[in-house]
Amino acid sequence: MRADIRQLTRTALVFQSSAAEAAEEMARVVTRGALQVKNGWRDNAAASSGRHAPHYPRAISYDVHPIPGGAHAEIGPDKGRVQGALGNLLEFGSVHNPPHNDGGRALAEEDPRFVAAVAAVTLRMPWR
Repeated sequence: MRADIRQLTRTALVFQSSAAEAAEEMARVVTRGALQVKNGWRDNAAASSGRHAPHYPRAISYDVHPIPGGAHAEIGPDKGRVQGALGNLLEFGSVHNPPHNDGGRALAEEDPRFVAAVAAVTLRMPWR
């Protein structure tokens, strides 16, 4: 039996190149989202940390790590920076201190923009 698979091969190449392009775009979306969350968290922390933790907002950072299909980000206080170790106490509170939830509020604010950006990448891909 013989079969002409040229069109199938072309389609497979489109999927393969689209997947690589989608992974690059998703990594950019994750990086942009992580930066937005970090900046929002810093702004929230600057407003809520007051005179007791004036350096804490500058301890908020982010790292982006590539993974198959895109990237993932870690965002939060860096314990190696001044007042970064206060992160758990400030974010989640204690018996004597209410939680600030600065990071949670920043993440909730970025969530709809992030979801829209992921959807936009998906809609631009030729496999649709």
